[in-house]
Amino acid sequence: MRRIVCIYSLLILTVIANRVNATHIVGGEIYYDDLGGGNYKIHMKVYRDCFNGIPPLDNPAFVTIYDANGNVAQTLSLNTISVTNIPPSINNPCIQTPNNVCVQEGIYETTVNLPPQTGGYYIVYQRCCRNNTILNLINPGDVGATYWEHIPGPEVVTTNSSPRFNLFPPIFICNGIPINFNHSATDPDGDQLVYSLCTPFNGLDPCCPVIGTGPSGSSSQCPIPPSTCPTVNTPPPYVSVPFLAPYSASYPLSSSPAININPTTGLLNGVPNLNGQWVVGVCVSEYRNGVLIGTHHRDFQFNVVNCIVSVVSAIQTQTQFCAGLNVAFGNQSSSNTGTLTYYWDFGDPSTLADTSHVTSPNYTYPTPGNYTVTLIANPGQPCSDTSVQPFAVYPLLDAQFNAPPGECFNGNTFNFTAGGAFQGNGTFTWNFGSHGVPQVSNVQNPSGVHFDAPGIYPIEFKIDENGCHDSIIDTVQVYQMPTAGFVNTPLVGCDPFTVTLHNSSTADTPMLYDWTFSDGSTSSDQNPTHTFTPPGVYSVSLTIVTTNGCIDTSRFSAPGMITVLPTPHASFYAMPTDTSIFDPDIYFFDSSTGGISWYYNFGDGDTSSMVNPSHHYTHYGYYTVTQTVTNASGCPNSTTIQVYIYPEFRFWVPNCFTPGNHDGLNDGFKPIVMGVEDYNFMVFNRWGEMIFKTNDTEAAWPGTYKGKDSPIDVYVWKCTFKNVVSKLEEEHVGHVTLLR
Repeated sequence: MRRIVCIYSLLILTVIANRVNATHIVGGEIYYDDLGGGNYKIHMKVYRDCFNGIPPLDNPAFVTIYDANGNVAQTLSLNTISVTNIPPSINNPCIQTPNNVCVQEGIYETTVNLPPQTGGYYIVYQRCCRNNTILNLINPGDVGATYWEHIPGPEVVTTNSSPRFNLFPPIFICNGIPINFNHSATDPDGDQLVYSLCTPFNGLDPCCPVIGTGPSGSSSQCPIPPSTCPTVNTPPPYVSVPFLAPYSASYPLSSSPAININPTTGLLNGVPNLNGQWVVGVCVSEYRNGVLIGTHHRDFQFNVVNCIVSVVSAIQTQTQFCAGLNVAFGNQSSSNTGTLTYYWDFGDPSTLADTSHVTSPNYTYPTPGNYTVTLIANPGQPCSDTSVQPFAVYPLLDAQFNAPPGECFNGNTFNFTAGGAFQGNGTFTWNFGSHGVPQVSNVQNPSGVHFDAPGIYPIEFKIDENGCHDSIIDTVQVYQMPTAGFVNTPLVGCDPFTVTLHNSSTADTPMLYDWTFSDGSTSSDQNPTHTFTPPGVYSVSLTIVTTNGCIDTSRFSAPGMITVLPTPHASFYAMPTDTSIFDPDIYFFDSSTGGISWYYNFGDGDTSSMVNPSHHYTHYGYYTVTQTVTNASGCPNSTTIQVYIYPEFRFWVPNCFTPGNHDGLNDGFKPIVMGVEDYNFMVFNRWGEMIFKTNDTEAAWPGTYKGKDSPIDVYVWKCTFKNVVSKLEEEHVGHVTLLR
């Protein structure tokens, strides 16, 4: 397949070396071959930036082998067997090959003997530093690299060679153009391979950039050099490089759609949208008989640049697998030279009519299988481009199942039936979780599954067929058994004793409540309020019933929970019950029974604790008098009667007064009134000017006006009010003589 990688109008890759031993690492990986008899051939590839005059690759490179307990098994000193430059060539007449970058590949190999040991071995090489212009790391010039590989122990597999990637990623990728890089790997043992984006690992720092050498001198990156540096690489586990938000192992560079890798084919895709340098990690995991036995890591540096591309052929990556024999093809081709023409070849070997000139065609394949689809943009033209994509075409795969209805915990048992669309030649996996018995099943329609505790449990059903995978998760509920209960603290109260009962019953479905009280009463309320009388000891019981989900009954009783104490009888009378405000004394006489203390509230704010009190009222009106009697058990009882103090009316006005002589007699002028409401009193001088006004029956005119003594004279007064006895409005006018 011929594929455009990128064309560059601007590439910013200038890197300044901070010290003579600070080779800028841009990628690497370690893999191995099992030669038998505990012998392994170790392969290591390291890539470095060689454009900016940086020193050569480590020669020797120090590699450490650890056992599973973190003990050093061997220390290796590896010399390069070859150092070559990776050419940035692009095989397309419409693209100019860049010449302002250099990436060098160093290959190291050796053979070691590693006796079988539980947990296996870890092969480790560490280095500093990466380019300080990387955009997705924090302080990238201070970040190192760790390349490692794990050889599984004999408890996992007896023999194994690790997978290895077929191609090194392109040094350049174009801003705004899909990557479309085949990042597939080969496994010597034929194990199943699964691809993913994963984290690159941090390594040595600028103070100790290389294993086996002394500390570097003081610098801005290493202000306080250590006294010594490591002589061996550090044991696992290893930490991720410090990604700068929002970037991460799964989103390592600015792209839309985001960079992604097909887990089955290893096709790396995505459309970058920001120029710069980015660290990316790709892993390939190997499975044997469905069991993960190892993961091979590689990290590398992508350089995203602007590209001048005349024609780009791009088939949209397949996203739907096992979706039927009819396939819709997406066309992501582009050109800056005008409208494109297209030629599609759908790779159907059974016919020559599997072609199309439509921009985004559909094609129905005769049989399931794997097909290679070719798209030529501008076929037959000087600047054309060809892209090739593999497509897996299989009948629809759709995993479904209907979750069975919930059951009570006691005796729960569930049957499951696989549904959806499938051919039946794949494998079925049911996962019932840690509370399921069994926890997993590979039967198409498992039955008799039960759960060891109440709860809501996710059930995952998965089908693997024709290299495709589909799954669905639904839930089943195991209901807890209903349990009746209520707060049964013993309660003591006075007759009549009103109690609110607090239900504490539990169930996973709605409940019906049947309360029974030993006085013969019942209630269906959730938290009933009930009054117990006469005095005595009462019992309470509750029966709950669930009517759906988990249908069951539970009963709870509290014998002798309620004690009702006797209450005294309050009674008293008054003499008289009505009287004039001129004689407002009322006498009260107790006629209660069973009490040991008494309390009277006379209705005007005054009280008494005498048995037979009397009370003097100062205002007319109706008063409600309350007697509260308390017995030896502390139980009170109250009753009330009403008394009436009726009003009397009096009105008299003097005809002279003598203010200012300070003899305490007739120093002020006011009417003498009783039994009035809405009272207003005014005084006027001979010119009709009002010189005094009040609505207070106790306020008198002091014989002054505006702070000065009024002269001897005859003054006019006026008084209005409502007579509370006759209920009539009255107005009185007269004269008063002021004497001094």
